[in-house]
Amino acid sequence: MEKKPYYITTAIAYTSGKPHIGNTYEAILADAIARFKRKEGYDVFFQTGTDEHGQKIEEKAKKAGVTPQAFVDNVAKDIQNMWDLVDTSYDKFIRTTDLEHTRQVAKIFKKFYDQGDIYKGYYEGMYCTPCESFWTESQLADGKCPDCGRDVKPAKEEAYFFKMGKYADRLIEHINAHPEFIQPVSRKNEMMNNFLLKGLQDLCVSRTSFKWGVPVDFDDRHVVYVWLDALTNYITGLGFDTDGNHGENYKKYWPADLHLIGKDILRFHTIYWPIFLMALGEPLPKQIFGHPWLLQAGDKMSKSKGNVIYADDLAKLFGVDAVRYFVLHEMPFDNDGQISWELVTERYNTELANVLGNLVSRTVAMINKYFGGTVTKPTGGEEEPDSEFKATVTSAVGKVIAKADGLRVADALTEIFNLFRRANKYIDETMPWALAKDASKTNRLNDVLYNLSEAIQIGASLLDSFMPSTSEKIFKAFGGENRNLYDCASFGIPQSVTVNTIEPLFARLDFKTLAPEIEKIRDEQIKAYQAEMGLDGNPAPTQNNKEGNVMQNQTNEQTVEQEEKVPQISIDDFAKVQLKVGEIIACEKVPKSSKLLHETVKFGNEIRSVVSGIAKHYTPEEMVGKKVVFVTNLAPRTVCGVLSEGMILAAEDEDGKLALVVSDKDDLKSGAVIG
Repeated sequence: MEKKPYYITTAIAYTSGKPHIGNTYEAILADAIARFKRKEGYDVFFQTGTDEHGQKIEEKAKKAGVTPQAFVDNVAKDIQNMWDLVDTSYDKFIRTTDLEHTRQVAKIFKKFYDQGDIYKGYYEGMYCTPCESFWTESQLADGKCPDCGRDVKPAKEEAYFFKMGKYADRLIEHINAHPEFIQPVSRKNEMMNNFLLKGLQDLCVSRTSFKWGVPVDFDDRHVVYVWLDALTNYITGLGFDTDGNHGENYKKYWPADLHLIGKDILRFHTIYWPIFLMALGEPLPKQIFGHPWLLQAGDKMSKSKGNVIYADDLAKLFGVDAVRYFVLHEMPFDNDGQISWELVTERYNTELANVLGNLVSRTVAMINKYFGGTVTKPTGGEEEPDSEFKATVTSAVGKVIAKADGLRVADALTEIFNLFRRANKYIDETMPWALAKDASKTNRLNDVLYNLSEAIQIGASLLDSFMPSTSEKIFKAFGGENRNLYDCASFGIPQSVTVNTIEPLFARLDFKTLAPEIEKIRDEQIKAYQAEMGLDGNPAPTQNNKEGNVMQNQTNEQTVEQEEKVPQISIDDFAKVQLKVGEIIACEKVPKSSKLLHETVKFGNEIRSVVSGIAKHYTPEEMVGKKVVFVTNLAPRTVCGVLSEGMILAAEDEDGKLALVVSDKDDLKSGAVIG
């Protein structure tokens, strides 16, 4: 029987720099879905790639002293290497500088112009270079870009515009008729209420202020605006032809079954892209899923904040499959997820090492020890709790399919690990080590270990879409093979199982041993960012203790005189400082320093290291348990060999007395934001 086609895409990654783990998550998520669909029997086409045009790229290339093409060639290679590192099984990696793509973009633009969807005018408004977006004053958020929060600047230039309102009612009708079109539902409501129902403005689709883009072939002063260029990759990558001479892949796979994107670019994909397709006379994608963000300490990752985590750095310390497990399991369906080095380590130990790794190691070791490496299929009757155990194992496949088909990948992984937890409990219930002491229980011991091997192999067969390398190692350990979903519902397929000794899948890790390497990674990132921004790497402290990170408010005459010279700041300047309540859970003196204390501080679910120059005023014992206000978005630095990831707030009077800025309510939770 011919397989049913399934087309899945990621958003194409912008080639402005190395993608962090939040960007990489999307590629891993799409890969897990693609692999699972293949396991369900679909003919899957998985496309990803890079978005390579725009003013931001042109400016970065100029700053780097290279051509835009050379710049994007290097970054696109880095992105593709990252996708390969985390085992994404894409079928096509498209680049928007590909010749066939640029040819079709120019033809699409001309088609829109010829049929009256595009007209020439002037654009005057506020422009955000990082987002490549124009905004009116009313659309700004506190004077900043509403998408990224960065500064905007006035801009006026000649441009072509697309008549969005021409298709708005038709799109509203489509969304209402297809409730599955935008997922989760909260995203659909956001697009309808905030944009479509308020009325769409015509969209700027060309630029004249830069040259790095697809030229408008009938007006060489213009290049096609990046979003019209980028969005069309989903069809050009399949062989779409504006003249109707489509390639076989386009005929086979379009419309897309799933566009997987970040929630921050939902408007472009659920409003602009469907309208472009309507203007082309092509079917709309079946579903667009706006996944949440992966946050570091409750904040978006940013090199300027010093809180970026990259997949390759994680993989060096934990392995690729551990990275895949973490991002897939920790990201909720419609709420933002959290990541930190500490949290990854904790999940690695509790889930991967304890639940899965220990289960496999114990089972292989017992089969080798008690039966020379081979157990056979039971021939006798069942004992408690065999029947319930087998039913739990074989019922897992239905639960996993339901979760995965609903794009609830984290929940699908939870169901698989529930199977592994049940297998660990089965060991505790049957106590194989006790059975081994009684020669009359040899057959029962064989049956128990065979049942365990079956449960593990079924679990590994379900796991292979999410952690392919780990599943392969498990099959090697048990001499088995990856089973299809139908066989995962059957218990007792092989007549015998012969195990092979393997290295532990996940050896437990001590965060203390990882800390120096993590600190090294952070330092390298900060240095790289400072070099990129032209900073010297050692900014002089302002109103800071020279050894620690203490913001002080002195009232002596010299300080008052200095403060009078300090320029006033706006509320926007103040908003750049992130203040949070932190609970000090440990404190010690910094060796070889008479002024410094090293605090371990809890901010909600995150633990940070902070160095403060307050040792002459407070003992370590006095500090433990205090809830103090900290600046939490300073770039990390190393002070006297100790990592400092924040700055404690304190005030000092003219007599030299120092007081910490503390919470007056004991029940205020750590991590509470000040502002």
